[in-house]
Amino acid sequence: MYHLLIVDDEKHVIEGVKSDLDLAKNEISELYTAYNIRQAKAIFAEHRIDILFCDIEMPQGSGLELLAWVRENHLETEVIFLTAHADFKYAKQAIQLGSLAYLIKPALVDELEEVLTNAKQKISRHSELHRVNLLWTQNHHLIEERFWKDLLDQTIPSHEKEIREIATHRNFLYSETMTFLPVLISVQRWHQEFSMRDEKNLEYALKNSAKEMIVQQVTSGQILPIDRGQILVILYFETYAHELMEKLIRSCEAYIEFCNHYFYCDLCCYLGTDGYLHEVLPIVQELIALDTNNVAFNNKVFPLNRKAVSSVQIQLPDMTLWSAMLKKGTKEHVIAEATEFVEKLVQNEALNASLLRQFYENFLQMTYFVLNLKGIQAHQLFCDEISLSLSGKATRSVTDLLAWIRHTVVKAMDQAEAVEQGTSVIASVKQYIAVHLDQAELSREDLAEHVYLHPDYLSRFFKKETGMSISDYLLQERVNLAKQLLCKSNMSIGSIAFSVGYSNFSHFSKMFKKVTNLNPNDYRQQHG
Repeated sequence: MYHLLIVDDEKHVIEGVKSDLDLAKNEISELYTAYNIRQAKAIFAEHRIDILFCDIEMPQGSGLELLAWVRENHLETEVIFLTAHADFKYAKQAIQLGSLAYLIKPALVDELEEVLTNAKQKISRHSELHRVNLLWTQNHHLIEERFWKDLLDQTIPSHEKEIREIATHRNFLYSETMTFLPVLISVQRWHQEFSMRDEKNLEYALKNSAKEMIVQQVTSGQILPIDRGQILVILYFETYAHELMEKLIRSCEAYIEFCNHYFYCDLCCYLGTDGYLHEVLPIVQELIALDTNNVAFNNKVFPLNRKAVSSVQIQLPDMTLWSAMLKKGTKEHVIAEATEFVEKLVQNEALNASLLRQFYENFLQMTYFVLNLKGIQAHQLFCDEISLSLSGKATRSVTDLLAWIRHTVVKAMDQAEAVEQGTSVIASVKQYIAVHLDQAELSREDLAEHVYLHPDYLSRFFKKETGMSISDYLLQERVNLAKQLLCKSNMSIGSIAFSVGYSNFSHFSKMFKKVTNLNPNDYRQQHG
């Protein structure tokens, strides 16, 4: 339905048009009238006007003046002149200003309805075009984002001609002289523990902040997530000037400081060089490699064209001495030595991801070797959630590696000291046996796993500390509990046998008699 405004200083003309028009037939839901430009502008301020019928000569301003004002402020309104002036000069001005029709009074009903139909058709076409433009505006960034993701995933062939053809086909519009500069933002760590949902929300906030603090400060561009904790910014340049790099560096430094404070994270920004569309992928790959090999520095900006290549030849330390220190329990000295070596590599800018992993593997092997000598099952000692988490992050950065080294050495040596002291390990084994006496399959391996020791080592150690084997101690404890139950309860002998870990009644009786020289029933009669 459409809104119609009739503007004429002659009231009988307005009334005549109103009476001639069938509003319902012509899809007019609202009809407004005005007698001069001032009243017409007031109606425009309060209501949507789709079609305007207007005279030319009126007091307080002509219809041509009103048309000029409408074209500046209400471009969607269709204007039709209804006038007694057949002057070609007026008609020419009206057409130049964009009026739809120029009717001479008195206009026939058929003429009015025909021009209304034309106006409605034009409004409909404009409305559809507006809708399409709106959809394009709303979704263009998604089209661009999909294009970039496919380019980076290499779904789109890397040849220059094919990239250009696919970009055109997908309506990713750019000039052939335009260049693109990628910026990789990589979160190194969060300062707090976050759920996956909270982390996603923070990454969304990082993305929005990057748009405001990096993209909009330099030029225009696209932002897209490419991996967990990684955001890629692609800046668009019609004309790239090298002084823009300094501005970009300052923007990234401000962004890092802002994110440290408000989003609880450490991150780095890696700045590429500008290149044409087909050159973007290899630049992004270089930035990802740069991020992978940055295991030493936090909260820094790294321009790709300023990469320093270290000429220092690195020799990993012989950890034999550290191994000897661990055997003697000097854990703080080992931690200090390892920390000093790694920090020296950082100072020389000689540390990369490969070297960090080699160091981690050697240190892990050394630690496991010492634990093995002490009979400790390393794979059991470090299967807890904290150990697994620290181990998983140890090769990502120096900060994570040093945290893992301290945790690993302290936990390993604390367990070794407990084993050497003996009493705490034996007490732990005895306590475990007491709690699990009802389990028929309570094995030496179960006990060894509980105290992180090799089963053979635990057997020798237990006998040395207690004077009896584990199996003899276990039998003793089962029989002692059975004796108490026989004397102090009315439980059947079969139930007692089950309660002390025997599912076979005859085997229970045999083992009970082996220790007490009485079968269970006789023992109850004599001591009950």
